[in-house]
Amino acid sequence: MSRPSANRPRARARRRILQALYQWQMTGSEPAEIQRQFFSDHRLGRMDLDYFSEVFRGVTEEVGSLDAAFDRYLDRPAANLDPVELALLRLGSYELRERLEVPYRVCIDQAVELAKGFGADQSHKYINGVLDRVARDQPLRADELKRRRR
Repeated sequence: MSRPSANRPRARARRRILQALYQWQMTGSEPAEIQRQFFSDHRLGRMDLDYFSEVFRGVTEEVGSLDAAFDRYLDRPAANLDPVELALLRLGSYELRERLEVPYRVCIDQAVELAKGFGADQSHKYINGVLDRVARDQPLRADELKRRRR
């Protein structure tokens, strides 16, 4: 049975972003070429195409600063992470930092759900813990975090 969020356009976009990031990490292909492939080869359904384009481009352009945002919370070097975990940490960190219209819990919960579907057995717990720490480091999320933790 599919989760309710799997039918939402942004949730579909996140799933495709994860797949595109995985492909980018594994092949080293140009992001624009990967995006073209996704738009021509995949059944996109009711996916939020603008969200896919903006977030995928943003993650690939800012990968160094995104990796730095979560690196200190890892229990091993980023190079030793499972590629799905690495892609999810990059996606989640980008959303936490750049997509302030998305509540921080949604950013984390969506990454956790994707980890459950695509990651290793317990990777969802790891993703949750790391992204929660990344969220706390985001000054523009401070008020949101205070309200949520009361």
